[in-house]
Amino acid sequence: MNTKFKFIYLIVIGLMSLTSCSNMLDKEPYGQFTVNQMDTTNVESLMAAAYAGLQCHFFGNNEAFDGPASNWVFDVRSDDAYKGGGSLTMEAYLTQLELGNVTSDNPVALNKWRNDYYGIARVNNTINILKGLKPTNLNELIGELRLIRGHFYFDLIRIFYNIPYIDENSNSAVDASKASPTQFTRDQIYDKIDSDFTYAYNNLPATQVEVGRFNKYAAAAYLCKLDVQRDNWPDAITWANIVIGSNKYSLYNNYLDMSKIAYNNQNEAIFTIQYSTSNNNSQIDWGDLLNTTYSVGSLFGNGDDFYIGSQNLANAYRTDSVGLPYLNGTDFNSVNDTVGYKGNVDPRLDFTLGRIGMPFRGYPFTMGWCRDYADYGDHPNKKRMIDPNSPDMVQGFPWGASSLGFNVIRYADVLLWKAEAEIESNTNLDDARQLINQVREKAARSIDPLYTPVDIDVTKANYKVGLYPAAGWTQSYAREALRMERRLEFAMEGERWFDLVRWGVATTVMNTYYAQEKTLRPWLSTASLSSNSIYLPIPISEVDNSGGIY
Repeated sequence: MNTKFKFIYLIVIGLMSLTSCSNMLDKEPYGQFTVNQMDTTNVESLMAAAYAGLQCHFFGNNEAFDGPASNWVFDVRSDDAYKGGGSLTMEAYLTQLELGNVTSDNPVALNKWRNDYYGIARVNNTINILKGLKPTNLNELIGELRLIRGHFYFDLIRIFYNIPYIDENSNSAVDASKASPTQFTRDQIYDKIDSDFTYAYNNLPATQVEVGRFNKYAAAAYLCKLDVQRDNWPDAITWANIVIGSNKYSLYNNYLDMSKIAYNNQNEAIFTIQYSTSNNNSQIDWGDLLNTTYSVGSLFGNGDDFYIGSQNLANAYRTDSVGLPYLNGTDFNSVNDTVGYKGNVDPRLDFTLGRIGMPFRGYPFTMGWCRDYADYGDHPNKKRMIDPNSPDMVQGFPWGASSLGFNVIRYADVLLWKAEAEIESNTNLDDARQLINQVREKAARSIDPLYTPVDIDVTKANYKVGLYPAAGWTQSYAREALRMERRLEFAMEGERWFDLVRWGVATTVMNTYYAQEKTLRPWLSTASLSSNSIYLPIPISEVDNSGGIY
């Protein structure tokens, strides 16, 4: 990020902060500038504040934890992760989501709702101010803002079944208070998101001067993600080709690169949320902070150890004699990958999860790193943890805080979305195979014992990653391969639950998972997911404040 832009990004938060109010959809939030207070010299401050909204840290640290930008709380709803923490009763509302028990008073529902609508409010307010100021690059600036707004609405529509929609043209408190969650259908909401992304693509430059600001290919990638969400396969392929053809992105050389500050906004980073340790740590990733591993010797501070990978996920990284994953859920989960396991594994396992006996950023990972081993086991998320010896990690802070960015969309996403579109439309199965193999080749070349910090140990694990051959590559087999590849590549990045939902398999997969996993985690014996518990309900406090509209 350009130094000037980064400085403004840090200091402007206090000026643009949003305070709590009775109606979260009030589009003139308290504490923000109005057009009468602004001039063209403040444009960068306005834009920086809008970008800062992506952090979902508006009004409190706990609220950021409950409604995080990374959506790790939804991985807890999936077969990839346990809640973690000090006990089953700690932050028990997350345990309820984990068990499939969805209620309208759950803090996750409230804080995801508030964080996204606060972000939308900030964007709408900024658009109206810029329209009044009329800077020379107005359309480009509005393109950035509409991409950010589309991101928030895309987040909402995947979490809640019905949502109200408000743009800058309904920017008064009166209009906002009349916004009904049933005014627009889900398809109409998706159309509005598409309109925001398309405007952004048509008005953004191919390259931004300030690193961290979105270009037209970020919009194209999000259009691809939107079309995949809607099963619009031809358009998904078109948008993926635009991103790939730009030649601006590439897969990481090593899977660990995504957890290094040096690779912020590099290689795979397409749509990235920026963080910083400057300004008294106010712009660190508060939403994921308590997920820091416990760590012997407080290497990462006194971590709270939330967000623990499931045994089911660890088992999914097992590979067969030729290095291919077991695609059948019964097969891959028939053996637990635990201490002393001698079978083949995908190295992404040890870049993604802690394992007793294996290195964790160069240090021996032992049971002492596990805050509640009896309930949650030994698989904390590694991806948000940088090298504890890095000068960027805040020393003396109670958790492992850093400026590591969070990739909402990375290049591997685009490759696998294109592969999925080709498989589902049955248009080019062999190209899909090659795209999947590109992602697997990255995993295969990441087995370098000299690459630091150390997270693999070739003397203790049998790493083997093979490529899918052309023989036997049918549509049904390709579909299973693609879905497994997305799980392995993006585990603990907040996407697994949403993939299960859009594939229409959430209830089947989760109820099978509960039945299998409860043998290891007895507290899952009461878990059950029904089709009417897929989406979170509108928060009860918002219903009460709506005056009967909700």
